[in-house]
Amino acid sequence: MAVIDRETQTALDTTQDRYGRTVHHHAAATARARRNAAAAEAYTTHLAPHAPALLDTARHALDELPPARHTTAWRALLDSLAASHAEITRIRSRPATPGSATEREQHKALWPHLAVWADHGSLAADLADQHHRPTTGTELSAEEAQSWTHQAQAAQRRGELDLIESWYAADGQRITLAYLVQDDTSTVIALTGDPDAPGWQVIGHYSDEYAAGRALPRPVPPGVLRPDTSRFNRPEPAPEVPLHELLQDIHEARSAGDVSETLLTATQHGYDAGPMVRLQELLHTAGQFAAALETVQGRQIAARLDALGRQLDFLTREVKDAAEDLGATVAVLPPHRTPTPPRIRPRPALDTALPPPPPRATAPAHHP
Repeated sequence: MAVIDRETQTALDTTQDRYGRTVHHHAAATARARRNAAAAEAYTTHLAPHAPALLDTARHALDELPPARHTTAWRALLDSLAASHAEITRIRSRPATPGSATEREQHKALWPHLAVWADHGSLAADLADQHHRPTTGTELSAEEAQSWTHQAQAAQRRGELDLIESWYAADGQRITLAYLVQDDTSTVIALTGDPDAPGWQVIGHYSDEYAAGRALPRPVPPGVLRPDTSRFNRPEPAPEVPLHELLQDIHEARSAGDVSETLLTATQHGYDAGPMVRLQELLHTAGQFAAALETVQGRQIAARLDALGRQLDFLTREVKDAAEDLGATVAVLPPHRTPTPPRIRPRPALDTALPPPPPRATAPAHHP
């Protein structure tokens, strides 16, 4: 589905103008029809025969997991996948004539359900693969865990605890891998909790990351910032003027009004918001993401991004005021700012004979 989606986006890009607006609607509809047909064929061939068994295995694995904040939502997602599979099966049970308008309508009706599987099918696969059990015999005793935790905390204060990656286990426990550097040697350790908050603890040390992965609980799919976001069913993007085009407009401007309009375009709000407003939205959304991490560092970074967003909002209003003041001057550039003549080298006329090449130098003859 990722390959199909990438090919479709490439095709849709050719149907839009430079502002992102669709101008070749028939070509866009054709690209989406090809996407729908390819996705339906891929699902029917590769997933449909195995979907019921996959969902049963995932549900069984979910029943065996310890209670956590996410298990209810996961169960709802599995139910949604099952409902989409049932609808896909129902529609595909009445095959239409290949290439007909009826078939295209069927594929169009299938697409929302295929997108559900493309977005969330990995959850079922991950749950079905939760049969992995951590390697036994690698657990630390209470005394060992306390000793390793003290060493890791001391290394963190020295700036010698390098985080590698983190994930959540099925029980909701956050696990982080890190390099513990001591005396020019590094050891892979695993810890639970927030490394930037009090109370985290080392739960194991390993020869390398591969050994750690075998010994530790498997990661579960990470969460999402917005539960209604779909990678494969994105809304039509709003048109926008590229920043480099606004800059070129100023390079080519001759009057204050031209530059004023360009700056106002950069600061306008609404559906076709300008780049400065889009940047504010970017910072705001990134701040929401940082806060949603539910970590000390995440909350601190969210506060920094929020402060930057407020500064940018003030700057945007200042730029808008300056643009309006610039336009009110009704000024134009003085005539002494004359364009530089282009340096075009003259080319000979087509019927002009080229000058003969210089004679080739010959080496003087040497006589014995």
